[in-house]
Amino acid sequence: MATLHTLANPARFLKIARPLTGICLGLGLVLVAIGAWAGLSQTPPDYLQGETVRILYIHVPAAWLGMAGWSGIAVASLSLIVWRHPLAQVAGRAIAWPGAVFAGLCLATGSIWGRPTWGTWWQWDGRLTSMLLLLFVYLGYIALARADADRGGDGRIPALYGLAGTALLPVIRYSVVWWNTLHQGQSIGLTGSSIAGSLLWPLPIMLSGFTLLFAAIVLMRMRTLLALAKAEARMRRMARA
Repeated sequence: MATLHTLANPARFLKIARPLTGICLGLGLVLVAIGAWAGLSQTPPDYLQGETVRILYIHVPAAWLGMAGWSGIAVASLSLIVWRHPLAQVAGRAIAWPGAVFAGLCLATGSIWGRPTWGTWWQWDGRLTSMLLLLFVYLGYIALARADADRGGDGRIPALYGLAGTALLPVIRYSVVWWNTLHQGQSIGLTGSSIAGSLLWPLPIMLSGFTLLFAAIVLMRMRTLLALAKAEARMRRMARA
């Protein structure tokens, strides 16, 4: 809570966000480059899936960030509704586009992976359908937040939508447990992994790298939105003068 109140001042937030953006971007690019090199050249092909298994180094981080992005929107929405945090609305809008992009990337890479593995580009099973719904929910939030901003709203309606959308996250998470689906079951858990260690080790590197890149993009978008809001406020003051 103390950290939230400290960052409530946009000027204080920007002072921290400017150097942090570069740090996240630089480290993220380095880790993604290392992870891509390791995944493409230092791991063996899978005994069943062959070379196509390497898609997991993109697909898994994309799925993680698609869901984590909406979790971030939910936290920002809660902060706006409960604590009226002045940066919560900006954070939600900043997260929405990269979250939607990663959700779409998850679906695209899953489809590419599924064609040689399952023999089909698409199947209306629980995991794929719920992830597609999350993409649509993202697009709905983006449209709603833009409309609310255009009419000068206080952000409460998009925030309520952001909280309601969290109901989809456990459906995505447990869809392979609740239903008999074409998508494979949970491969990585707290107690271990069904993926061979020789294939698994580059994955944490890629997850960390993409997460840092996601954070850098969100910070850049927040800084841009704050700059636009400052410019609009200046233009309004000049118009009234």
